[in-house]
Amino acid sequence: MSTPYNIVLGVIGSDCHSVGNKILEAYFTENGFNVTNLGVMVSQEEFIAAAIETGSKAILVSSLYGHGEIDCAGLREKCIEKGLDDIILYVGGNLVVGKVPFEQVVEKFKKMGFDRVFSNEGSLDQEAELLRKDIEERLK
Repeated sequence: MSTPYNIVLGVIGSDCHSVGNKILEAYFTENGFNVTNLGVMVSQEEFIAAAIETGSKAILVSSLYGHGEIDCAGLREKCIEKGLDDIILYVGGNLVVGKVPFEQVVEKFKKMGFDRVFSNEGSLDQEAELLRKDIEERLK
């Protein structure tokens, strides 16, 4: 069994979509991660505090109500301010309002400091594999 890395996940901002959040918690737990699930309507500060408290290697942010771009702005900078320079940031879901090509969404969130960006149609198997790989690369 591989190393059980600590991760934090939750639904950011005023978003109260909880079903996907529970699925992510169960999936990543079953795949050997130690998951701290903050639930819904989570602030950036709550994500950061939990990551510090648990010694997490990654923060996984979900947003389904389309305001992820607003809610996630500045998260990387706040992480750096709190000493989480190397934390991995993933974001996924329905992240922007309107029909924006996904490639543009990815570009936007990468510029905001996110390591990976996922649509709400991604493969959890692939995401767990990428997360483990990204953590191990960052630890080198």
